[in-house]
Amino acid sequence: MRFSITIIISILLLSGCEKEAGEGGTSSITGKVWVLDYNSEYSEINATYYGQKEDVFIIYGDEVVYGNAFETNYDGTYKFDHLRKGKYRIYAYSEDTTGLVPGGTFPVIREVEITENKQDLVIDDLVIVK
Repeated sequence: MRFSITIIISILLLSGCEKEAGEGGTSSITGKVWVLDYNSEYSEINATYYGQKEDVFIIYGDEVVYGNAFETNYDGTYKFDHLRKGKYRIYAYSEDTTGLVPGGTFPVIREVEITENKQDLVIDDLVIVK
């Protein structure tokens, strides 16, 4: 009898836990990376195109480091699958055209929220400079 009460309490406690943003769900976030390819002085755009093999990162909820990364496809597309409801930050790195950013790059960030199961969000392009 005591064993069955422990099991019932455990089941109730586990079912009451709400999972936070992250992997393990049924939703996805998809987008593309658009590249502005400048000359070496950043005074003129040589070309614009969807970036191949660009790294894109996702941060789950309030985490301080990225949870996963994806390298864009041949057409600049990335997709993060199997996400739960919650808030996410998607980003890629861009070169600094001003010369003011230490290290010479900065993140281009999109903040999005998945509000329901089986939601497939398509977000605006991440525009980066190369």
